[in-house]
Amino acid sequence: MQRGMHHDTERCVRAVRSKDARFDGWFFTAVLTTRIYCRPSCPVVPPKPRNMTFYPSAAACQQAGFRACKRCRPDTSPGSPEWNLRADVTARAMRLIADGVVDREGVPGLAARLGYSTRQIERQLRAELGAGPLALARAQRAQTARLLIETTPLPMADVAFAAGFSSVRTFNDTVREVYALSPSELRSRAPGNRPTPTTPGTLSLRLPFRAPLNPDNLFGHLAATAVPGVEEWRDGAYRRTLRLPHGHGIVALTPRPDHIACRLSLGDPRDLTVAISRCRRLLDLDADPVAVDDALRADPQLAPLVDKAPGRRVPRTVDEAEFAVRAVLGQQVSTAAARTHAARLVTAHGDPVDDPEGGLTHLFPSTGALAAVDPETLAMPRTRRTTLTTLVARLADGSVNLGVECDWAETRARLLGLPGFGPWTADVIAMRALGDPDAFLPTDLGIRRAAGGLGLPSTPAALTARAAAWRPWRAYAVQYLWATDDHPINFLPV
Repeated sequence: MQRGMHHDTERCVRAVRSKDARFDGWFFTAVLTTRIYCRPSCPVVPPKPRNMTFYPSAAACQQAGFRACKRCRPDTSPGSPEWNLRADVTARAMRLIADGVVDREGVPGLAARLGYSTRQIERQLRAELGAGPLALARAQRAQTARLLIETTPLPMADVAFAAGFSSVRTFNDTVREVYALSPSELRSRAPGNRPTPTTPGTLSLRLPFRAPLNPDNLFGHLAATAVPGVEEWRDGAYRRTLRLPHGHGIVALTPRPDHIACRLSLGDPRDLTVAISRCRRLLDLDADPVAVDDALRADPQLAPLVDKAPGRRVPRTVDEAEFAVRAVLGQQVSTAAARTHAARLVTAHGDPVDDPEGGLTHLFPSTGALAAVDPETLAMPRTRRTTLTTLVARLADGSVNLGVECDWAETRARLLGLPGFGPWTADVIAMRALGDPDAFLPTDLGIRRAAGGLGLPSTPAALTARAAAWRPWRAYAVQYLWATDDHPINFLPV
């Protein structure tokens, strides 16, 4: 783990001199002579070490008076994988900022969600990231604005508000300050193809990731478990509806060799930042596959699996509460049966949407809507019915929180306290909804079968002990173990 890597000057200099793209997003290089900041893999001739200083975030660079490099475009690098690995207050704050909480609720809202005072949050973020929450949110708005300026034909006023700016003037001033170019100049210099007209209300974006990325289990899992009406695989893309703070949206995600093509249709453009954040989280695009695979490859039983298909990601979710409900529906039944149960809930209680480009029909029901459902109308065994109704009641009243700000260990303990929740259900929610990279499923039948076939212990206790060597990446080990089966979740749909 590279925590606090920007303090290790010698290591940072080596990464810059070797133009090592693996460290893009981990730290930023600020050049004292030019007042420009870059990603470690910037293609220009590296400056002399005495002219380099290093920062943990783009916001810290901007706050120190540095402008983004026009060659390497450091703000377009994948996000730091550190925030998905850690569960402390800084990491939880960064996940909330990425989800647009500061733009919607301000710093007091951010602090309230984390259970700290605004002063404590400000001090914590400044100490570790060199910038406070407002500066971090501003850097994110600038990044979103640049993305829209360079890849869409949207009018600049629409770009400003979609990126989260309160006024066009603030938008213009921020873009000039961060990029040393006006918005129109930034658009005229856009690399590659110029923005082309799209369907009104639809945006086409490129989501970067750290290579390698194996799309098979990632998109295979999402397509094989897709709930009819909410998700579908169509024309080489995974498509689904999104419930967002200001409205709803539809996204189509297509794997490409060097990026994920993202086509978004939003009811309200203010939801753009949070939609991008949730799509990145769904596909685990900020992961560090080299670090993960190197750690798992150290185990001789896992090494052949990693070498055969490196870069597996953990398929996650765009809606934590939705996934928890679906995890309960999937208890002790087949994938097909779980989809059928979920589809019934969607048809009966989901909000309808229009999808001119495909077959999506509904948003997944909100926890409030599910909490109001008459339990007797649920076609499932009574014990699972009790599990489901208890879960949605706790989610609706807030006594169980699955948001990006939650504490993983505390939330897992709360889930295990609910009727019908065993280790498998709590851990699959921790892995795919909470994003815990170390969640493990030793009782899962597929995992035990794979372990036995590889010569690993197959009993839960013995397998858990053996898997201690895989920490903190056991959720990724699960993906490699699952991949030994011929289940549809392991194959990219045709």
